[in-house]
Amino acid sequence: MLRLIAANLRSRWGRTALTALGVAIGVTTIVALLALTGGLQRSAGDLARLGRADIAVFQSGLADLTASSLPASVATRVRRLPGVADASAVQILANEVAGDRAMLVFGAERGSFLERRLVLVAGRRARGAELMLGEGAAARLRTRPGGLVQVGALRLPVAGIYRAGVSFEDEGAVLPLAVTRQIAGRPGEVTMVAVSLAPGHPERDVTRAIERGLPGTTAIGDPAAVARVDTNSRVITKAAVVIAVLALLLGAVVVTNTMAMAVIQREGEFGLLAAVGWSRGQIARLIVGEGLAVSLVGAAVGLALGAAAAELLVRALGAATFVTPVLTAWVLLRGLLIGLGLGVLGALYPTWRVTRTSPITALGRR
Repeated sequence: MLRLIAANLRSRWGRTALTALGVAIGVTTIVALLALTGGLQRSAGDLARLGRADIAVFQSGLADLTASSLPASVATRVRRLPGVADASAVQILANEVAGDRAMLVFGAERGSFLERRLVLVAGRRARGAELMLGEGAAARLRTRPGGLVQVGALRLPVAGIYRAGVSFEDEGAVLPLAVTRQIAGRPGEVTMVAVSLAPGHPERDVTRAIERGLPGTTAIGDPAAVARVDTNSRVITKAAVVIAVLALLLGAVVVTNTMAMAVIQREGEFGLLAAVGWSRGQIARLIVGEGLAVSLVGAAVGLALGAAAAELLVRALGAATFVTPVLTAWVLLRGLLIGLGLGVLGALYPTWRVTRTSPITALGRR
């Protein structure tokens, strides 16, 4: 059976390639979009974990959490709440670094836990109007301690290079909060408040206390909750689902059409097989086996293209600094299963048609 399947596919390589292409299109789209949305969700979660914080406080009702605007006094009010060990006001600036407009700059209070938790890998801690660069940011800017980086209208010396273990921070820069306020021209404003919990206090209780005590704010403890709060993340995820469904429909139509045409042209061949003793079940297994073989080839191509497409999609969106596609085994497995499913789906109608046709009728079409 396997040898016959291989021989049939080789003898009709044009239709085999077209069927595999339909499968590859569906799998490529699925893998790329799953990797992209996974990367978006991970990056959004990292935003809520700046400084290894337990809770992040933002302005509520926003489509984009980086557009949050809170009064600077919010950090002081949060510190007074029960269960809060410390709170650090953070201001996030975008499009301010010359040479890398995608880089984020984090304004943090000097001596805050967010700054203290940075692990220096080169240079020293910043003093005055100096900045520290994350490892990824330093590599992109090709800058070392002692170099200069222009942020807004200011040229600032680099005091040190740090590692935070959070992608946003490692790909960004840290400045004193007073300096980022000067650059932004918003002296009484912060973007968020990073919160460190006191031992023995449940995250859920403190989160509720913050939202009750500070109306108009959203407190996020679980990074997975960011996707439910950030409207942009939800819109992108829903759009990805729609595109994936359309790609699957296109793939299913291509696979079904090409397999149906191939089977119709081979009805005489199947009639001959039935005449020499093949059962309908054996003929059905032959057709489905060919479909699975083609879909396996298409799925393999689609997995490779999907991984590359995810990277290209992130770069095309200009989000490579913030988003890294997440290609997990589960993402690849789903792509493979969808590819095999397209092959089986494409074989259903041809199989039904052939097994419903009598051998004499089929032989008459040779």
